[in-house]
Amino acid sequence: MSKLFSRLTGFCTSRNLAGVDKAGNRYFTLQENVDGIMKEKRWVKFKAEDDPTSIPVEWICWLNGQRKKAPTDQEMADLEARRERVKLNIATLKKEEEERKSKEGKIKRSVSTDKVGGPDLKSFIRQFPNSSGEGAVVFSTP
Repeated sequence: MSKLFSRLTGFCTSRNLAGVDKAGNRYFTLQENVDGIMKEKRWVKFKAEDDPTSIPVEWICWLNGQRKKAPTDQEMADLEARRERVKLNIATLKKEEEERKSKEGKIKRSVSTDKVGGPDLKSFIRQFPNSSGEGAVVFSTP
C-alpha cells in the first residue's frame, strides 16, 4: 500500500507542465526511473472533451518523441501567423484562377460558332497592283 501511495504522490508532484496550446490543452512530462534507466513520459490533458484533432502538429510531434523540446509560445505564434499567410495566399490564388477562367469563358463566348466562309479570293487579288510587265501573275476567278 505504501508503494502505491508513494507512486501516486510522486506522480502528482514530479510531473512538469511543458506548455499549453491555443485550445487550452495542457502538456506534461514525468521523469521516471524504469530498471535503472531514466525515461520521460509525455501526455496531454484536454481542456474540454478528449478530442485528439484539437492538438497542433508541433505538440503531436513532441508527444511522440519526434521533438526533444516542447514548442515555445513564440514558435507557436510564428507558425500560426505563417499558416494564416498561407491561407490568404490560397484564397488569392483561387480568386485569380476564377477570374482567369471567367475571362477565358468570355473570350470563348465572343468567338462566333457560325460557319466561316473560305478566303475571299477577290479581295486577296486586289492587294496586288496591276502590272503589265513580264513575270506578272494573273489570277482568274471562276
